[in-house]
Amino acid sequence: MLARPHLSIAPARRAAVTKPDPSLLEGVVAEPVLEAMRRASLALRRAGVRHVVVGGLAVGANGFPRATKDVDFLVGGEAFEHHEGGLVTLRAGVPFQVNQVAIDFLQPQADEDFLAAALAAEPGSFVEAAPLVFLKLKARRLKDRVDVVELIKAGVDVDACRDYLAAHAPEHLRAFDDAVAQASQEEE
Repeated sequence: MLARPHLSIAPARRAAVTKPDPSLLEGVVAEPVLEAMRRASLALRRAGVRHVVVGGLAVGANGFPRATKDVDFLVGGEAFEHHEGGLVTLRAGVPFQVNQVAIDFLQPQADEDFLAAALAAEPGSFVEAAPLVFLKLKARRLKDRVDVVELIKAGVDVDACRDYLAAHAPEHLRAFDDAVAQASQEEE
């Protein structure tokens, strides 16, 4: 029997990321976006606004670096001013753009008090995987579902994410389990 050497073109498996690692963004995310993130975070600190990085940048820092054109922050309610008639505006000093890079804000909803733990982190840090997975599943967009699958393939702690969802957002468990199954299929 003749044996042929096996050559795989599959990428090497990445090491699991247990804590967000911003260095994973280097060389993947455009420098103007990273600079916008740093400058916006500094402005938010100066304005006294609690904030953590979420969105595509956090996906990258949690193990699946990918390009993104904007900066997303989860912020505390102090980022906004509430006016008569239900009008909500950004507080003075809260940036919405840095050198043409959009800065977007998410605020926990009334029933999402569990996100207070994420907002208690060092201002400007990257959100941990479990609350990030929640935010991605909550968004219900295809690209957010893809991010969850890729985070699973990158080695996020699936059990910790499932436990977080079971405790805080059980309505998203089915979608998460579907993403785990999808990730498993793609790795075969």
